[in-house]
Amino acid sequence: MQGALCFYTKALKLSHSQVESAVLHRNRSACYLKLEDYTKAEADASKALDADPGDVKARFRRAQALQKLGRLNEAFLDAQRCAQMEPTNNTFKEMLRLLGAQSQKKVTIQMSSTDARVQQMFSLLLDPSAQPSDRQKAAQNLVVLSREEAGAEQIFRNDGVKLIQSLLGSNQEEVVLSALRTLVGLCTGHQSRTMAIVNELGMEQLCGVMGSGASAVSLAACHLLQVMFEALTEGMNREIRGKDEAILPEPSRELRSMLRHLVEMMPASSVSGPGRDSAINLLVKQVPRKSQRNPDNSLTLWVIDQGLKKILEVAGTVPEMSEGPPLTDNSHMSCSVLLSKLYDDLKSDAERENFNKLCEEYVQHHFGRPGLESKLRAIQTVSVLLQGPSDVGNRTLEMSGMMDAVISLCASEVVCHQQVAVEALIHAAGKAKRASFITANGVALLKDLYKKSENDQIRVRALVGLCKLGSAGGTDFSMKQFAEGSTLKLAKQCRKWLCNESLPPTSRRWAIEGLAYLTFDADVKEDLVEDRNALQAMFQLAKSEDKTVLFAVGSTLVNCTNSYDVDKPDPQMVELAKYAKQHVPEEHPKDAHSFVEKRLMKLLEAGVVSALVCMGKQESPALTETCRECIARVFLALVERQEDRGTVVAQGGGKALLPLVSESTDVGKTKAAQALAKITITSNPEIAFPGERIYEVVRPLVSLLTLDCTLLQNFESLMALTNLAGISERLRQKIIKEKAVPKVEGYMFEEHELVRAAATECMCNLVLSTEVQQLYVATGNDRLKLLVLYSGEEDERLRKAAAGTLAMLTAEQPELCARIPGTTSHWLEILQALLLSDSLELRHRGVVVMLNLMQAEKSLAETLMESEALEILSVLAKSTEQSSISRAAQHCLDKAIEYGIIKKGTMHSQQE
Repeated sequence: MQGALCFYTKALKLSHSQVESAVLHRNRSACYLKLEDYTKAEADASKALDADPGDVKARFRRAQALQKLGRLNEAFLDAQRCAQMEPTNNTFKEMLRLLGAQSQKKVTIQMSSTDARVQQMFSLLLDPSAQPSDRQKAAQNLVVLSREEAGAEQIFRNDGVKLIQSLLGSNQEEVVLSALRTLVGLCTGHQSRTMAIVNELGMEQLCGVMGSGASAVSLAACHLLQVMFEALTEGMNREIRGKDEAILPEPSRELRSMLRHLVEMMPASSVSGPGRDSAINLLVKQVPRKSQRNPDNSLTLWVIDQGLKKILEVAGTVPEMSEGPPLTDNSHMSCSVLLSKLYDDLKSDAERENFNKLCEEYVQHHFGRPGLESKLRAIQTVSVLLQGPSDVGNRTLEMSGMMDAVISLCASEVVCHQQVAVEALIHAAGKAKRASFITANGVALLKDLYKKSENDQIRVRALVGLCKLGSAGGTDFSMKQFAEGSTLKLAKQCRKWLCNESLPPTSRRWAIEGLAYLTFDADVKEDLVEDRNALQAMFQLAKSEDKTVLFAVGSTLVNCTNSYDVDKPDPQMVELAKYAKQHVPEEHPKDAHSFVEKRLMKLLEAGVVSALVCMGKQESPALTETCRECIARVFLALVERQEDRGTVVAQGGGKALLPLVSESTDVGKTKAAQALAKITITSNPEIAFPGERIYEVVRPLVSLLTLDCTLLQNFESLMALTNLAGISERLRQKIIKEKAVPKVEGYMFEEHELVRAAATECMCNLVLSTEVQQLYVATGNDRLKLLVLYSGEEDERLRKAAAGTLAMLTAEQPELCARIPGTTSHWLEILQALLLSDSLELRHRGVVVMLNLMQAEKSLAETLMESEALEILSVLAKSTEQSSISRAAQHCLDKAIEYGIIKKGTMHSQQE
């Protein structure tokens, strides 16, 4: 057996055919099984299956190896597939029976072992004399057990929920966290258990835990409720659904109960600030529809009907005043996001009008009441609405007396009153219809506050208002709102406050808000990237607890990297506009490509990638889809230069891009997908996206193969998919599953030669898969004809790709060889031109196609030998330029001698 093993190993080194290698791996797998080296047996059988998933012998051998390795579930799946392919084979049936019995025995042993461990943990937790450290360790062990299905079921059946309920009341934070994490294990993917737990524990207790003061506990409770929502809405895993589906009632009652309690948490003064933020976060994630194609927005309508005024209670709370629930720095921003999500989920004008009416009634109710506190509450509510559903905010802002009250309160001597009014003014200035009014009425006031206020918190807000109004011209260099140098002075002051750690984080966050507007000016961008301390301070804030800073940081970085979209006008239209004395936007000289490239390098050196990675990981409503789009835009700019891509990947950029392709705006998803494509083209995908992550890259790349995307995006996607398709059969299957093959074929007809060549290269790698080969074997299409014609095109890159595809297809599917002469009358000239090419790669592809044709049919060999091909092959066989070409040419001539078409002497005279 050892001898056979050596022979197969030597043969594998000499083999150049995928089909041959697959057979050799299968046979060597059998040798390893006999020698009881099961790991190598499994590896060889897997290699054989990569080449041909339908190889039943290889699959059976892998099942045998897996069985010996104790991986019974995987062995069972392989044996089951064998039985499906050959239903009458008794060996397969017997193996299935044995594996079933072994699996059942293993589960029984596991269950009894798990049951003993669960009981041991329960005893420790229920023992009042146990040491606190032992109880804490037991609670942590319970978390580990709950993550396995067997452990979760044992905990649940042994009345573990009641025990966990008692742990939730513990004074030890670690014990409460363990209890919540155990519940997460019990609920994950299991609808029936979740429903039972919701009914047994009651939402009141869970919301009470989430509303407690400890932020870690609050976050853990929020995660548990998130898992519960997902289990109730998405149902159970398939295998569990099969057992319980018939007896499960609809979970809508539990869902409504959960939502009702979350809404009731909004104005409750007993709920902590972090707890309230968690409740808002859950409503943001669970209430609006995931897709606009889903017609049912009843949850949104229910929340608006039952809870909009309660949400507005939070929006209108001024933390410095005694009245109102406790808030965090993130609460108002979270409210803005929730209100925006609810408003965007409405389907009709009547629903939107009702939303507007409820908001106006709330604001009017407080604004019309006597006393300054009520007016401040109304103004604060308007401020939050302006940051969220701005149409609604604008309507409330236009209510009689509202703008006058804002302007007059800006001059208040009470700092918190002044702060609320200035913030409202800033948010109002962002809306085009209000900006002109504020420019006329508010600029002098803001300048006065900036220069004369003794409170830095007011000064920084006034500064942001001035920044916002000063950036009204955007990137248009000719549309300056303030005098030359004013924006640079404002930016310098923003950077100074940003670096001042003695200021509260909220004031430093406003400094970044100012820079977000001022960095439309290229001079400001240049100054900022030169200020390493300011960049470091901004990145530190981006990683901090204050989530409201995310969008401001994202916007500032988009401006510094020029990663915003710019529509460059047609030169002829520009001339016409000048002639008609119309305004023409002008680009700042420092927005030229060379300046942008230097800014990108400085940002990379300052650690921008780690900041972006942290920003993308934040679990907060403040990380909106628009914010994610900003992150995706900056990443795309950072990977523009090929030499920077390795740095971005090494610092976690590749991993951070994957969530952005599914959780962003449509533009953001496209930008993130293009960044992934650029990385996949030049980096080794297996290193850039290790493990299972590489399979997540396929779908975003395929999403770029649409007419909505630019030709550059199409091209980069095809190049990246080519790289992936060349790695393994499993990746090719993933690409096929994502329906990429018809799209790739479509781009093979593209007029742009680079895109056409890239699509053909991609197909060259995809034809390694039997499924794609069958598309060419099928009759009634011109796929084969296209490849033959492309092999004769002038574009060398396209010729290489087409000839390579042809070489592979004719090797793997010999029946295609006979159909090549019928594709075009010039087929022979095209093949001869390949043999005579100056390119060694084209020559090699041509001679391989010739060899495949000659090996397929004698009649084809006769046709080839009657042409000039005989003379060309004779010359190539003597050539010393590349041994693989001369060897293949010699094989062609040997085949002709074997058929008796030419004689050995004739061949020698031809060579002479």
